[in-house]
Amino acid sequence: MKGLDAVDFRFRPMGDRSLLIEFDELISPEIHRQVRALSQAIEEAEIPGAREVIPAYRSMAVHYDPQETSIEDLCLRIRELESRPDAHDVSGSRRVRVPVCYGGDLGPDLPYVAQHNGLTEDDVVAIHSGATYLVYMIGFLPGFPYLGGMSGKIATPRLPEPRTRTPAGSVGVAGTQTGVYPIESPGGWRIIGRTPIELFVAHEVPPARLWMGDSVEFVPISRAEFDGIRARAETGEPQWAQMGGP
Repeated sequence: MKGLDAVDFRFRPMGDRSLLIEFDELISPEIHRQVRALSQAIEEAEIPGAREVIPAYRSMAVHYDPQETSIEDLCLRIRELESRPDAHDVSGSRRVRVPVCYGGDLGPDLPYVAQHNGLTEDDVVAIHSGATYLVYMIGFLPGFPYLGGMSGKIATPRLPEPRTRTPAGSVGVAGTQTGVYPIESPGGWRIIGRTPIELFVAHEVPPARLWMGDSVEFVPISRAEFDGIRARAETGEPQWAQMGGP
């Protein structure tokens, strides 16, 4: 991997307790690896006064205590991390397989996505499940993965008006992004399917099943398989194993 100094990043203050670190305007896997590497390096350095690091697509926010450090000292300490030999390493990502039942009442917008793009519903399923996605960030809802890598062939605008209720596990597309609603929520993404796997379990550590940097593959399953996974989960069978996790 290239060093942090191979990609320019700049500092911007956000109020009196937060620092924004921005990389290039481009959203790409390489820039995202740089974001993850710097984020990980800051957390491991345990910089005095630094309280929380929140990474995103091409930037990150560092919340700090102004009584323990100044923004000038914080920027200096972060720049000093570039000279550390381990500062450019990033933890390996996991490859996760998420089962999805597409269409029907579980994917009410699949017909629209197909019509909008001049495709059949089977085409949309094949394209959506045929890609490998990168979890660029977690946000919007607890455990909601923003996934990059979706084909523009199935890009579709959001709903004109958001639904008041989108069930947990709903797999949606919005523009050229795809994602999964981990909990029930209002939402404006076009829903093309649903996974029977719980992606956010509040009482577990960590509560989110997917992490930033993970690679995700969607695996089409039948309605019978969907119902079977749900039924087995109610008996206490671990769901994580079905996603290729540990």
